Parts: sequence; structure tokens; C-alpha cells
Amino acid sequence: MTQPALSQPWLAHYEAGVPHTFRPSGLTLPQLLERTAQKYPDRVALSFVGATTSYRDLWQQVQRFASGLQKMGVQPGDRVSIMLPNTPQFVVAFYGTLLAGAVAVNTSPMYTPSELEHQLQDSGSETLVIFDSFYPRYAEIQSRVNVRRVLVTGVQDALSFPKNLLYPVKAKREGTWVNVPFGERVLSMRKVIASQTPTPQPVTLNADDVALLQYTGGTTGVPKGAMLTHGNLVSNCEQARCWMTDLREGQETTLASIPFFHVYGMTVAMNLSVLIGATIVLIPNPRDLPMTLKAVQQTRATLFPAVPTLYNAINNHPDTPKYDLTSIRACISGSAPLLIETARKFREITNGANLVEGYGLTEASPCTHTNPIYGEQREGSIGIPFPGVHAIVVGDDGQMVAPGEVGELWIAGPMIMKGYWQKPDETAKTLVQAHGLTWLMTGDMATMDPDGYFRIVDRKKDLIIAGGFNIYPREVEEALISHPAVLEAAAVGLPDAYRGESVHAVVALKPGATATEGDIIAHCREILSAYKVPRSVEFRAELPKTAAMKILRRQLAQEARDAQKAKSA
Repeated sequence: MTQPALSQPWLAHYEAGVPHTFRPSGLTLPQLLERTAQKYPDRVALSFVGATTSYRDLWQQVQRFASGLQKMGVQPGDRVSIMLPNTPQFVVAFYGTLLAGAVAVNTSPMYTPSELEHQLQDSGSETLVIFDSFYPRYAEIQSRVNVRRVLVTGVQDALSFPKNLLYPVKAKREGTWVNVPFGERVLSMRKVIASQTPTPQPVTLNADDVALLQYTGGTTGVPKGAMLTHGNLVSNCEQARCWMTDLREGQETTLASIPFFHVYGMTVAMNLSVLIGATIVLIPNPRDLPMTLKAVQQTRATLFPAVPTLYNAINNHPDTPKYDLTSIRACISGSAPLLIETARKFREITNGANLVEGYGLTEASPCTHTNPIYGEQREGSIGIPFPGVHAIVVGDDGQMVAPGEVGELWIAGPMIMKGYWQKPDETAKTLVQAHGLTWLMTGDMATMDPDGYFRIVDRKKDLIIAGGFNIYPREVEEALISHPAVLEAAAVGLPDAYRGESVHAVVALKPGATATEGDIIAHCREILSAYKVPRSVEFRAELPKTAAMKILRRQLAQEARDAQKAKSA
């Protein structure tokens, strides 16, 4: 069947200055940082609890770290897992890994030992960069993974004198200090950097080389590593730069509270800031709202990318009125739907900061759509595609549907992943060729209006998004099923005014077995990261199923939502 020609009605709604065509620079990520370090050497690149690092010093540390990795035997293409919060060490480890020719693997600091084990094994990482406070989790599984070298760092390594000396004393007094068994295979990241010269061996890198494995459930719910290339990640930064027409190079300050191990934080808070020579204000714990509020006032942050949960928390925190947040000019909210009231109230307390909703996926590096910063913003819409992004809505027959009709959202552009790490079958289910382009089948059901504004109306996948984090029901269900009293289980998302969604478990117990809601939740806490643990548990004699014996998760979700509404009525 002949496909109709592609149209781009959204171009008419681009703001003045936003280009209608887009050509990637072809730079790699290390080249991005090197260029900025040459252009703004004395500009503060990183600000962390009062300590600052210039772009010149950051680039030197990155070079020293790359030299250290190479001397340890890290080869081009090797995977280096980075398990760090938003600290200067994350930026150094990420760019240093890439400069050495290796592939970074973003690793959540919230992982349990079993989750960490799976990712280390699946990625084949032989090098791990980890915070000292997380080390005990690695120690539990070290005999079962193929990690050959561990580089350990901590908060104290990023602090200025005398805080760097006082922090260990404070941690020991509070009982949070971890004694790391340093030795031949467990090294201090700080000492490795200090012992090297900023002259790593040259490595030939191309825009098409894989830079990052970002783990995601993708469109099928099984965690796997999206292979994002240098070109993917740099292109997405450059697209965002095109979109934000009033960004002032070498003058902006980005509040980086969204974690860098999340691809949204990595792109819009870290890499975009490097692209424009912005100062990155590092917030290691986004839940520490007083620290976030204080940082905005002290640094006069101008850009604040985050998730709806954080904006909502700031809106409702009792300390918010004590701080001046009016320096914030622009915010793109991602990772979850932005409530209209959240956006309205945040604009009010910041005296007019432009908070707009965007959309993206890990497989797209991740940003693809957003509402215009100063142009027409349509409530409930994810906006219009970035420059260089093609987007269509496709029906079950593979043909584009008419404006206003529901279908699956497909996306194409230079930011689309190379594929899933060592999973060609999964890649083939997600990437498809049409119209001379490679399309990402998002799994999200959407509509496009005649003007080119898109709306997400449903999810083909049963992904739960809580506080901006993706939760895959299968992972939760496997934890539930591992409880000795549980026969079968389903995990669904319930609307949550604060988190966006919360996990609700529906379980059927084995004949004669007993368990309470508290028992089930406590069991899940031992297996899952805190944000994945069910907040509520519903018990049933049996779960509804299809004729093929597949549990009707969507029916359960709807029934749970109906019960929630009835209870609150």
C-alpha cells in the first residue's frame, strides 16, 4: 500500500529563530566539552556545595581520568558502569570514560544488589565507578560478576577545604561512614586522577560510535540497554539549543537536581549545559528540597529542567516562600505528564518562569516534543516536534491516521538509538523502516491535531511512571510472586497527586496461605528499589484472565482506579 507523503504542520508554530531544518554538528561528546573548555576556560563549570570547578580544570580532570582508565587496561568499546549521584565525579567519570574510547553505562544509585548484578552482567562491564556509601551493595554480589576494577569516590572528594576533612568525621559520628577495602582491584578515584597526566592516548571516535548504554524497559517491558551514540546525544542537545532561542552562551546557570543517571537529566541538565558553557549547580539528592531552594537563591539559577513531582513538591513546600526563585527563566518538564495546576502555580511562585511540558523516550536520547517556550502552549499537549524530528501517528494497519484519530506515535530523527544492546530481536520489534527513515515505534497511543500538536492518550505498554522514574510491572510482579504465599500477581499504576502514579499490587494467595499488606510490601522492599515498591496491596481470590490465561492487567488497573475514585468521592 502506498504511504502518503510526510507533512510537518507544526513548522507554522515554531517561534521566531527556531530553524525549520536541522543538521547535526557531528561532534562527539568529548569534543563538545573540549570546545567549551577552550571557549570559556575560566567559566565555572560545576558548583557543588560551595566548591567550584572551572571548565579548564574539568577538562583536565577528564583527561587525567581517561589516562587512568587506559593504564588500567580499559580498551575502546569496553563498558564502564557509573553508579554515582549528581556530583562533580559523575561528570568527570562520564566524559573521561568516553574520552578513553569506552562506553558509559548509567547505573542507578538506587539499585538493589540483585538489580546491580543484572546490569553489570548484561552490559559486560569490567569497570565500576561507585560512591563509597553504595559499596556494600556491590560487595554482596562481587563474586558473581566479572568486574575487574572498582574506582571508589565519595562526597568528601568533591568538597573544598576544610569541609573535605570534616565530612568523614561527621559521617563516622552519624554512623554512615563505609570502610572501603582499598587494594589492587579497589582504587580511589581521587588518587587515580591525581596520579595521572592530562595526556590520554588518542582514540578515534565517530558520531556513530556508541557512547552510552541506558537501561530501559523500552516498549516491551524487559529491561535492556538502549545503545545511544555520540551523535544521538549531541544531536539532542543541539536540538534543544535550537528550541530555546534566548539561551545566553557562557552566561546561564542550570540547576541540576534531576539525576544524570536518568537520560533526561543527562541530556538537558548536563550535556546541554556543557554545549552552551553554562554553570551546572549539582544537587545530589533531589528530595532535599531545602537544599534545592537554597541553591536557586544562592546561585541565581536560570534554567531548571525537572520532573512534575519536583515542581509540585516545591509548589507545596512550607519553606518555598522564604526563597527568591525569580531568577528561573525556563523549565522543560519531562518524564511524566505535567498537571495544569502544577505548571500554573510554579509560574506564580517564580514570577513567570516558562514551565512547559515535553515528551521523550530513552530510545530517543530522550527529547522529541515540547511546547514552545514563549509561543502557543496547548494545555494537555506534549507540544510539537523538535527541529529535525519527524513524527507520525500510525494505525494498526501500519498506515498514518487522519488528524485527531488515535494511533501509535512513531518518531524518526538523528537522536534515535542505534538499537538494544545484544538484543537484535527486541531492536527489530522497535525500529522500523518507512518513508526512507528509521522510525522508533514508541508504544504510546497519541493523536495529532491539524496544527501538529500531539497528545498522548494512552500507553500501549503498561509502564508506570512514579516521580519521573519508569517502573516496569513485570519487575514488580516478579518480586511479588517470589513471596512464598503469593500465587499470582499484577502491578498497576494508580493516579497519585504527588508522584504522578504509585504502584498498586493485586495478588491472589496460594490455597491455605496467609499474608498481610504489610508482609507483601516488606518483602518487596528487600528486592526492589524504594520507588518500585507497591504503596498498596489488594487481595483477590483469583485474578481475571484472557482465554489464553493472560492476566488482564488493564482491567485490574481500571477497577483499582474506579475503587480509588469511589473511595475519595
